Amino acid sequence: MRILNRQYRGIDRTTDVLSFPQNEFISPNAERLTPNVVLGDIVISLPETKKQAEENGLTFHQELKKLLIHGLLHLTGYDHEINRYQENKMRKKAKELLDKLD
Repeated sequence: MRILNRQYRGIDRTTDVLSFPQNEFISPNAERLTPNVVLGDIVISLPETKKQAEENGLTFHQELKKLLIHGLLHLTGYDHEINRYQENKMRKKAKELLDKLD
């Protein structure tokens, strides 16, 4: 994960999840995606997932779901690194999706 993060984001440290979009033109405001669309790839660090689950008092699978949703939201155009508004918007959508899975 550190190598991927350095190579693709220029950040020389490990991370928990990386998303690699297939298409840069998907908007988070899109009402629906066409069937069978490939959004891209999500890479999740299982060691980081385990570590964060313990730190957050979650099970491994709960943390894995959080990271998968986080990566998926990035693939659909959400970006928490733009500003606080976008961060809150992404956090709200992540919670909404997590609540639907439980």
